[in-house]
Amino acid sequence: MSALDDARLVLLRHGETTWSTQRRHTGRTDLPLTEVGEEQARDAGQLLTELRLRDPLVLTSPRRRAVHTAALAGLTDTTVDDDLAEWDYGDYEGLTTAQIRDIVPGWTIWTGVAPGGENAEQVRARADRVLTSVEPALPDRDIVLVGHGHFSRALIARWAELDLREGRRFTMSTGAVTVLGYEHDVRTILAHNLVPAPNGAIL
Repeated sequence: MSALDDARLVLLRHGETTWSTQRRHTGRTDLPLTEVGEEQARDAGQLLTELRLRDPLVLTSPRRRAVHTAALAGLTDTTVDDDLAEWDYGDYEGLTTAQIRDIVPGWTIWTGVAPGGENAEQVRARADRVLTSVEPALPDRDIVLVGHGHFSRALIARWAELDLREGRRFTMSTGAVTVLGYEHDVRTILAHNLVPAPNGAIL
Protein backbone atom coordinates (compact mmCIF):
# COMPACT_ATOMS: atom_id res chain seq x y z
CA MET A 1 0.00 0.00 0.00
CA SER A 2 1.39 3.37 -1.02
CA ALA A 3 1.75 6.20 1.51
CA LEU A 4 -0.29 8.31 -0.92
CA ASP A 5 -3.33 6.02 -1.06
CA ASP A 6 -5.14 7.95 1.68
CA ALA A 7 -3.80 11.39 0.80
CA ARG A 8 -6.40 14.07 0.12
CA LEU A 9 -6.11 17.65 -1.07
CA VAL A 10 -9.49 19.30 -0.45
CA LEU A 11 -10.60 22.49 -2.18
CA LEU A 12 -13.41 24.60 -0.73
CA ARG A 13 -14.84 27.55 -2.63
CA HIS A 14 -16.18 30.41 -0.52
CA GLY A 15 -19.93 30.83 -0.07
CA GLU A 16 -22.20 33.09 -2.07
CA THR A 17 -21.65 36.85 -2.35
CA THR A 18 -23.88 39.43 -4.02
CA TRP A 19 -21.55 39.53 -7.01
CA SER A 20 -21.39 35.75 -7.39
CA THR A 21 -25.19 35.66 -7.71
CA GLN A 22 -24.86 38.20 -10.53
CA ARG A 23 -21.97 36.25 -12.10
CA ARG A 24 -19.72 39.30 -11.87
CA HIS A 25 -15.97 38.70 -11.90
CA THR A 26 -14.82 39.17 -8.32
CA GLY A 27 -11.08 39.24 -7.80
CA ARG A 28 -9.61 41.97 -5.59
CA THR A 29 -12.99 43.31 -4.44
CA ASP A 30 -13.37 42.14 -0.85
CA LEU A 31 -17.07 41.32 -0.55
CA PRO A 32 -18.72 39.67 2.45
CA LEU A 33 -20.81 36.52 2.28
CA THR A 34 -24.58 36.80 1.93
CA GLU A 35 -26.81 34.99 4.42
CA VAL A 36 -27.10 32.20 1.88
CA GLY A 37 -23.33 32.17 1.55
CA GLU A 38 -22.94 31.80 5.30
CA GLU A 39 -25.33 28.85 5.26
CA GLN A 40 -23.40 27.30 2.37
CA ALA A 41 -20.20 27.60 4.39
CA ARG A 42 -21.78 25.86 7.38
CA ASP A 43 -23.10 23.12 5.09
CA ALA A 44 -19.63 22.69 3.62
CA GLY A 45 -18.38 22.17 7.15
CA GLN A 46 -20.72 19.19 7.47
CA LEU A 47 -19.24 17.70 4.31
CA LEU A 48 -15.73 18.20 5.66
CA THR A 49 -16.74 16.49 8.90
CA GLU A 50 -17.96 13.51 6.90
CA LEU A 51 -14.57 13.31 5.20
CA ARG A 52 -12.91 12.72 8.60
CA LEU A 53 -9.87 14.76 7.69
CA ARG A 54 -6.50 13.62 9.03
CA ASP A 55 -4.80 16.38 11.04
CA PRO A 56 -5.70 18.90 8.31
CA LEU A 57 -3.44 21.75 7.31
CA VAL A 58 -5.78 24.58 6.29
CA LEU A 59 -4.73 27.47 4.04
CA THR A 60 -7.05 30.26 2.94
CA SER A 61 -7.11 33.09 0.47
CA PRO A 62 -6.62 36.50 2.12
CA ARG A 63 -10.08 37.66 0.99
CA ARG A 64 -12.63 37.86 3.81
CA ARG A 65 -15.19 35.80 1.89
CA ALA A 66 -12.73 32.89 2.02
CA VAL A 67 -11.55 33.48 5.59
CA HIS A 68 -15.17 33.74 6.82
CA THR A 69 -16.13 30.60 4.91
CA ALA A 70 -13.32 28.69 6.58
CA ALA A 71 -14.42 29.85 10.02
CA LEU A 72 -18.09 28.98 9.44
CA ALA A 73 -17.04 25.57 8.10
CA GLY A 74 -15.33 24.89 11.40
CA LEU A 75 -11.78 25.29 10.09
CA THR A 76 -10.40 27.32 12.98
CA ASP A 77 -6.66 26.68 12.70
CA THR A 78 -5.96 28.42 9.40
CA THR A 79 -3.08 30.18 7.67
CA VAL A 80 -3.53 32.84 5.00
CA ASP A 81 -1.69 32.16 1.74
CA ASP A 82 -1.68 35.11 -0.66
CA ASP A 83 -1.17 32.71 -3.57
CA LEU A 84 -4.75 31.43 -3.03
CA ALA A 85 -6.28 34.80 -3.99
CA GLU A 86 -8.70 34.80 -6.92
CA TRP A 87 -7.58 35.59 -10.46
CA ASP A 88 -6.90 39.31 -10.80
CA TYR A 89 -9.37 40.43 -13.47
CA GLY A 90 -7.91 43.92 -13.84
CA ASP A 91 -10.15 46.19 -15.90
CA TYR A 92 -12.79 43.46 -16.06
CA GLU A 93 -13.34 43.43 -12.29
CA GLY A 94 -17.06 43.53 -11.56
CA LEU A 95 -18.12 42.75 -15.13
CA THR A 96 -19.93 39.65 -16.32
CA THR A 97 -18.70 37.49 -19.18
CA ALA A 98 -21.66 38.69 -21.27
CA GLN A 99 -20.64 42.32 -20.74
CA ILE A 100 -17.04 41.59 -21.65
CA ARG A 101 -18.16 39.76 -24.79
CA ASP A 102 -19.89 42.94 -25.94
CA ILE A 103 -16.35 44.31 -26.19
CA VAL A 104 -14.43 41.11 -27.05
CA PRO A 105 -16.66 38.51 -28.75
CA GLY A 106 -16.09 34.95 -27.57
CA TRP A 107 -13.98 36.03 -24.58
CA THR A 108 -13.33 33.73 -21.62
CA ILE A 109 -10.92 34.20 -18.72
CA TRP A 110 -9.26 30.92 -19.72
CA THR A 111 -8.45 31.85 -23.29
CA GLY A 112 -8.57 35.64 -23.35
CA VAL A 113 -6.78 38.58 -21.76
CA ALA A 114 -7.75 40.63 -18.69
CA PRO A 115 -6.23 44.09 -19.29
CA GLY A 116 -4.54 45.38 -16.16
CA GLY A 117 -4.91 42.00 -14.45
CA GLU A 118 -3.21 38.62 -14.45
CA ASN A 119 -2.58 36.52 -17.51
CA ALA A 120 -2.95 32.75 -17.63
CA GLU A 121 0.78 32.17 -17.23
CA GLN A 122 0.85 34.15 -13.99
CA VAL A 123 -2.12 32.25 -12.61
CA ARG A 124 -0.57 28.93 -13.65
CA ALA A 125 2.62 29.87 -11.81
CA ARG A 126 0.66 30.66 -8.65
CA ALA A 127 -1.30 27.41 -8.86
CA ASP A 128 1.86 25.38 -9.38
CA ARG A 129 3.53 27.17 -6.49
CA VAL A 130 0.64 26.30 -4.16
CA LEU A 131 0.64 22.64 -5.20
CA THR A 132 4.41 22.35 -4.92
CA SER A 133 4.30 23.82 -1.42
CA VAL A 134 1.58 21.52 -0.03
CA GLU A 135 2.17 18.22 -1.83
CA PRO A 136 5.10 17.07 0.36
CA ALA A 137 2.80 17.08 3.43
CA LEU A 138 0.12 14.88 1.85
CA PRO A 139 1.48 11.48 2.90
CA ASP A 140 1.08 12.54 6.55
CA ARG A 141 -1.98 14.79 6.66
CA ASP A 142 -4.86 16.13 4.61
CA ILE A 143 -4.65 19.65 3.14
CA VAL A 144 -7.62 22.02 2.80
CA LEU A 145 -7.37 25.05 0.51
CA VAL A 146 -10.17 27.61 0.93
CA GLY A 147 -10.46 29.98 -1.97
CA HIS A 148 -12.32 30.98 -5.08
CA GLY A 149 -14.04 29.73 -8.20
CA HIS A 150 -11.59 30.35 -11.02
CA PHE A 151 -8.46 29.80 -8.97
CA SER A 152 -9.79 26.54 -7.51
CA ARG A 153 -10.48 25.38 -11.06
CA ALA A 154 -6.93 26.36 -12.00
CA LEU A 155 -5.67 24.21 -9.13
CA ILE A 156 -7.76 21.26 -10.30
CA ALA A 157 -6.42 21.54 -13.84
CA ARG A 158 -2.82 21.77 -12.70
CA TRP A 159 -3.24 18.91 -10.19
CA ALA A 160 -4.48 16.78 -13.09
CA GLU A 161 -1.42 17.91 -15.07
CA LEU A 162 -3.57 19.69 -17.65
CA ASP A 163 -2.98 23.03 -19.32
CA LEU A 164 -4.37 25.83 -17.17
CA ARG A 165 -7.08 26.68 -19.72
CA GLU A 166 -8.64 23.25 -19.06
CA GLY A 167 -9.87 24.65 -15.78
CA ARG A 168 -12.84 25.71 -17.93
CA ARG A 169 -13.95 22.05 -17.82
CA PHE A 170 -14.55 22.08 -14.05
CA THR A 171 -17.51 23.98 -12.63
CA MET A 172 -17.03 25.05 -9.01
CA SER A 173 -20.20 26.17 -7.23
CA THR A 174 -20.20 28.53 -4.25
CA GLY A 175 -19.65 26.54 -1.06
CA ALA A 176 -18.61 23.46 -3.03
CA VAL A 177 -15.97 20.91 -2.09
CA THR A 178 -13.60 19.06 -4.44
CA VAL A 179 -11.33 16.26 -3.30
CA LEU A 180 -8.05 15.58 -5.09
CA GLY A 181 -5.75 12.65 -4.40
CA TYR A 182 -3.94 9.74 -5.96
CA GLU A 183 -4.56 6.36 -7.51
CA HIS A 184 -1.51 4.11 -7.81
CA ASP A 185 0.64 7.16 -7.01
CA VAL A 186 -0.87 9.11 -9.94
CA ARG A 187 -2.66 12.39 -9.26
CA THR A 188 -6.41 12.08 -9.73
CA ILE A 189 -9.73 13.77 -8.96
CA LEU A 190 -11.53 11.74 -6.29
CA ALA A 191 -14.71 13.84 -6.06
CA HIS A 192 -15.76 17.14 -7.57
CA ASN A 193 -18.14 20.02 -6.83
CA LEU A 194 -19.82 18.40 -3.84
CA VAL A 195 -22.67 20.40 -2.28
CA PRO A 196 -25.38 19.21 0.12
CA ALA A 197 -28.80 18.64 -1.46
CA PRO A 198 -31.93 19.87 0.36
CA ASN A 199 -32.66 16.30 1.57
CA GLY A 200 -29.23 16.03 3.18
CA ALA A 201 -27.68 13.99 0.38
CA ILE A 202 -24.55 15.03 -1.42
CA LEU A 203 -24.72 16.17 -5.05
